Amino acid sequence: MSKRTWLIFLGVFAATPATAHVFLEGKQATVGGSYKAVFAVPHGCAGSPTVKIRVQIPEGVIAVKPMPKAGWSVDVVEGKYASEYDYHGNKLSSGVKEVTWSGGKLPDKNYDEFVMHTALTDTLKPNTILYFPVVQECETGLSRWIEIPAEGAGHSHESKSPAPGVKLLPKP
Repeated sequence: MSKRTWLIFLGVFAATPATAHVFLEGKQATVGGSYKAVFAVPHGCAGSPTVKIRVQIPEGVIAVKPMPKAGWSVDVVEGKYASEYDYHGNKLSSGVKEVTWSGGKLPDKNYDEFVMHTALTDTLKPNTILYFPVVQECETGLSRWIEIPAEGAGHSHESKSPAPGVKLLPKP
């Protein structure tokens, strides 16, 4: 490999830490609308294959429907919402609070996506970031993508374990 190729290779790796964690593919969503949350998993835990992904559903996100994946089981934890929400004329006071995909095996050298359909209530604040904390369990070890910046602090590039987030846009 030539020196120039090595420099390009090193440059690519130097630029990837911001995307080297579990992240949401869609970077923006509209308050009061539906949102297809696609959690991208670009690697395992220090070389170990991913065997479980757990996603915490933030308050104000309702009508969660996880997409099944071949070779993986999907489970949900349901609970009470802090508020009652209107959803197509019905009042919802409880629903999915956590989604878990498990039983599969995602080698460190591969990439995959875990998907759920959601509804974003009108109670969410536009022009903020909505975070979905994720715990990635591997055959050896785990990674907690759960760091959420203080309100108004914005997303930190120095965070080592940032929670995936989506920017909330106002209703048109």
